[in-house]
This record gives sequence, C-alpha cells and structure tokens, in this order.
Amino acid sequence: MTILVCYIFFHSLLAIIDQLTRATTHIKTQEQIGCNGRQEYCNRKYSNITHIATHDAPFIGVLPMENQNVDITTQLDGGIRFLQAQTHLNAFGKLSLCHTSCVMKDAGLLKDYLKVIKDWLDKHPKEVVTILLTNGDKLNGIAFEEPFQQSGIVPYSYIPPKDPSMGTLDSWPTLGQMIANNTRLVAFLDYNANQAQVPYLLNEFSYFWETPYNTLDPAFAQCTLDRPAALRKSGPRIDVVKQRMYIMNHFLDTKILGMV
Repeated sequence: MTILVCYIFFHSLLAIIDQLTRATTHIKTQEQIGCNGRQEYCNRKYSNITHIATHDAPFIGVLPMENQNVDITTQLDGGIRFLQAQTHLNAFGKLSLCHTSCVMKDAGLLKDYLKVIKDWLDKHPKEVVTILLTNGDKLNGIAFEEPFQQSGIVPYSYIPPKDPSMGTLDSWPTLGQMIANNTRLVAFLDYNANQAQVPYLLNEFSYFWETPYNTLDPAFAQCTLDRPAALRKSGPRIDVVKQRMYIMNHFLDTKILGMV
C-alpha cells in the first residue's frame, strides 16, 4: 500500500512537472514569436506582407448597414491587421464612425475607436496594425489630428521619411524595424490627407490602388484598377502601378429593393 501511494504521488508529481514545463515552453514560445505572428515576417518589408482586412470594421450587428459580427478587439485577436472605417461629422460637429451618414449608423466617436486600437497595441508589442479611414465629408486632413491626439495613439504612428510622391515599394521598412522603433500603426486617409501638417495620416492613393467594390458577382471576376480614378482614366502606367501596394476588395453585395 505504501509503495502504491508513493507511486501515485510520484506519478502525479511528474504530471505536474510536465504541465509546468509545457506551460513555460508555451510562454517562452509566445515571447519569441517574431513579427505579426511569424518570425520570417521580421525581415519582410511592410509593402511585402498580405494583410487580412475588415471592411467597415466598427459597424457591428445584423442590419444592412452593419458589416461585422464581432468588435474591434475580437477582430484583432482573430488575426485582422488592417481595419477600414467610414467617418463623418456627427450632429455635434465631432468626427464619428458613421455608415454613409450618422443618421443611418453612428458607431461612436473616432477618438474612442482609435483608443481601442491603441489599447490593443499596448498589449501586443510585436504587432503592426494598419487603419484606413474614409473621409466622407471631404474634410481637410488636419480635422483628424484632434481625435488622433486625444486617443493617445500618435506615438505609435509610422511617418514615412520621404515625400509620398517618391514612395516606392522598396522605401518601406521591414516589420522588424517598425517594431524595434515602436512605430507599429500605419494610418491612411482616402481623400484630403494633409501630410504637411498631419504627417502620420498618409494619403491612401499615393501608396495604394484598389480593385472595384460593390460587386454582385460571387466569382469576384473584377480584378482591375478602379481607384484612384485619375490613374485609371489616364491609362494605368505599369511603372507607377507596380510601385504601389494594392487593396483587393473582396466582399459580396446584395440588391435590396433595387439598391446595392
């Protein structure tokens, strides 16, 4: 009986040690994970990474003007590293996350949205996140400075060293460099960015081109340059297109009462 009890105790002790070893190894592995979850990404330029994005990320629910099922933190926890959101001025003249208009859907102030992202970056020091804001009211980009500053997210912002007209794919730093410098937020504005006064809010179409959106084709056969319109209308110059990153829109629309 004494031998049996000692065996059970010893076996239990070994099991506890094994579990502690596994837990310690797991923690160590998590600490050693490289950049955005993979060691090999540390030596890749930001422009050479495919980011999974959520369209209209803050509009959560089941109604037609709501696009996502889970909140921003859950999206980031699930691996999303590119968040797109629409902005408009609300009735009080504050920048809010509004779908088409603030009457239709108002998901709260821009500064609060940015604070959620900032808090997530605080807790994940080896992650780089991109945000794209649409400027629904075509405001001067300087209007976005106040909510960015109020959120506390600005110190994380990446600021390119060159004028955007000189930007090329090779001019971007690696994820490892961005993490080492703690400039782990890349923020874009689709129209009226004012990089002279707000250098951390980048002009989207100086760096990207996009494929068409609002598609009704489940095969997503449209894989052509849609925006910026100026580049499309002038006849896309291959040398210019090849030096920009691209956003491939991949969400299927539905017609309701003849409207997309």
